[in-house]
Amino acid sequence: MKTLHVAAAIIVDGNRILAAQRGYGPMAGGWEFPGGKLETGETGWEACVREIREELEVTVGDGCHFVTVEYDYPDFHLSMECFTCRIVDGTLHLHAHSHLRWVQKDNLQAVHWLPADLEVVEKLEGPLA
Repeated sequence: MKTLHVAAAIIVDGNRILAAQRGYGPMAGGWEFPGGKLETGETGWEACVREIREELEVTVGDGCHFVTVEYDYPDFHLSMECFTCRIVDGTLHLHAHSHLRWVQKDNLQAVHWLPADLEVVEKLEGPLA
């Protein structure tokens, strides 16, 4: 089974977390933490910063590794490094997603998360969050 290595941003603003709705592909309509594939030689954090700049036109900073999720989808294995961070420059614009939504940390289940991202949500809701 093919493995996809991706980095995702858990963008925090006070008590809110940014959710992004996929606008393409077989998982279109599902909600996720924005991010994308690591390029050769990139660290997870470097990929996270680059992908967020490309997808949302903002710069994120204060990155801290939160969790790495290993998840088996039917056609591939996903290895997703997730980083908490905040927007330090720019204004959000949509490029790869159909919608963005700020979700209150105590109401993260308000959107229908993709399965791998749901594992991150469960950790965010946990006692160590």
